Amino acid sequence: MKVHHLNCGSMRPPGVPDGIVCHVLLVETDTGLVLIDTGLGLRDAADPAGRFGPARFLIRPAFDPAEAAITQVTALGFDPADVRHIVLTHFDADHTGGLADFPWASVHLTATENTAALRPRTMIERGRYLPTQRSPEPEIVEHTPDRGEAWRGFPGAEELTTIAPGIVLIDLPGHTRGHAAVAVDAGDHWVLHVGDAFYHRGQISGAGGVPRMLSLMERGFAHDWPKVRANHHRLAEVWHAAPADLLLVNAHDPALLRHAQTR
Repeated sequence: MKVHHLNCGSMRPPGVPDGIVCHVLLVETDTGLVLIDTGLGLRDAADPAGRFGPARFLIRPAFDPAEAAITQVTALGFDPADVRHIVLTHFDADHTGGLADFPWASVHLTATENTAALRPRTMIERGRYLPTQRSPEPEIVEHTPDRGEAWRGFPGAEELTTIAPGIVLIDLPGHTRGHAAVAVDAGDHWVLHVGDAFYHRGQISGAGGVPRMLSLMERGFAHDWPKVRANHHRLAEVWHAAPADLLLVNAHDPALLRHAQTR
């Protein structure tokens, strides 16, 4: 499968000189197109307050319609109607804003994350899951990767064969209650998109350079901080092992996005 790496939402939190991105995968399969996350969409640009909420004052998204996934799909020469499936790492607004632009697509996520979005239990969950994110109500397909087999050392995974062979949803809770990673077989390598399991490459590379604001944001938005830290350790092992057939990316690091776009 061919994988395109898109930035579907530039954001400029204070104290983060390089800003952050919304790294979205557009996957060409034999039966249509698949998006891994959506970034921000056209409706977000039209109604920032209603669609994104108060967090926009901290994260400061650009809300640029040119960055919307549907705009970029069209610019690449594809018909947006061919986007048949969307796989979400989690239901935060900066990952789901584009859902409204593809109301015909089936939306895949963990059952735990869908439950969290529908029935938030904590103050953090009540703040992150806004009703506008589900307008129009998407066709949800729930998955239970936590009950599946291991994938490259990650304890639970489910191959989404109803979409296409070679797309794997991996249980990776911590940032949210039902957060997941998504692996895609790109032929000569796999792309492992770990969503918000870490914010900056320095957190897993050991090289440092992590803006303090990103660390504060990650801690503040975390559903389960010990699990986030455990994910950092596991992903650091992957980073330092540097398997030649695996490209590790996350949702928000612009340097990892640029590197992926050169592959």
